[in-house]
Amino acid sequence: MAADNVAKAANPQTNSLTVKKPLYEGSTQYKSWRYSPEQLEQVRTSLNVAAVAVIRNTFEADEPGSSEDVLFLNANEEQLLVKLYITKIPQLCGHFRFPEEVEATAISYLKRFYLKNTVMDWHPKNVMCVRGLHYRLTALFLATKTTNNPISLESYTSNIPKTSSSDVLDLEFLVSQSLNFEFAVWHAHRALWGIWLDLQSLPDVSEDLRPQDVYDIAIKHVRASRFTDAELIYTPSQIALASLALASPLLAERWADSKAAAGAAQPLSATLDPTLGLVKYIITQMGHPPDVEAVREVDRRLKLCKNPEKVPGSKAYLARQAAEQRRAEEKRNKKAEDVRKAVTEGGNPFGSELNEDEKAKQLAELDDDDD
Repeated sequence: MAADNVAKAANPQTNSLTVKKPLYEGSTQYKSWRYSPEQLEQVRTSLNVAAVAVIRNTFEADEPGSSEDVLFLNANEEQLLVKLYITKIPQLCGHFRFPEEVEATAISYLKRFYLKNTVMDWHPKNVMCVRGLHYRLTALFLATKTTNNPISLESYTSNIPKTSSSDVLDLEFLVSQSLNFEFAVWHAHRALWGIWLDLQSLPDVSEDLRPQDVYDIAIKHVRASRFTDAELIYTPSQIALASLALASPLLAERWADSKAAAGAAQPLSATLDPTLGLVKYIITQMGHPPDVEAVREVDRRLKLCKNPEKVPGSKAYLARQAAEQRRAEEKRNKKAEDVRKAVTEGGNPFGSELNEDEKAKQLAELDDDDD
């Protein structure tokens, strides 16, 4: 089904009355996590600019003039750091022998997290703590649960030195909230497998034309695509078909043409070629780990421009903690006072009973919501 999406999307002549809407188009991934390259750049730049403004104000509030010499990270430098930590995930999955679904999902979670947060607020080592050759990843632990490949928290942390259960759980709600609690992810490796199965049923594709090593090469390209923004711009089936085209242009062409609608003006492979060309460029030019020295320089600068409100022990952090505790205490006191008044004045501490008009009004509102 996922592999068919690319064919349906590229066939405007297909009768919409007879073709069902692809399942992918009903997913939260399609609705919430798809961008054009320009939109993606705008989201990251806006997030970066807003974070810099907040952090600069925090520096100035603590010590006037202290932010003048701070060289803040830009959006591209933030992404460079995130990319490094994305490349660590396959190593950790190999250590735990997690299936590919877990690996791919954790990578998607980390990418989506940093479309709502910046590294200056939450360093990737907080979402993923690196200690020597071992690392702990909150997003990975969450992915094991959402993909139905659970591992006990004790087993997870016992394999990572100097890591406690609280280390893993502290950021789990923040990560989930940043994902909008939308945990389902559609992956290109599953779409590729669907295409590969399709090829086995095509009459003009003999077994000699589709040796196993073609699939092996294609899946390597799919895995390389995870180090890029491809999944945020293109559909899983487009990434899968581009990966197959890199491994065997002939097989990709024959599969695409087999999906063309009757009477199409040109072969579907020709229609898809411009899009697949862009995907192939992203995979081949960007699907590799970043330069380590460049990342080290970014990480060094990050230590000087990290949001002090997120650094335990700093003045800004302690002040924020105190303010949050004060607000929480005020809220508790107000609630206790409301209950006390209700009891002493003979009222109902759980609220007064609704009259018939109020009940009817609320029921009507519920009916409207159902519509």
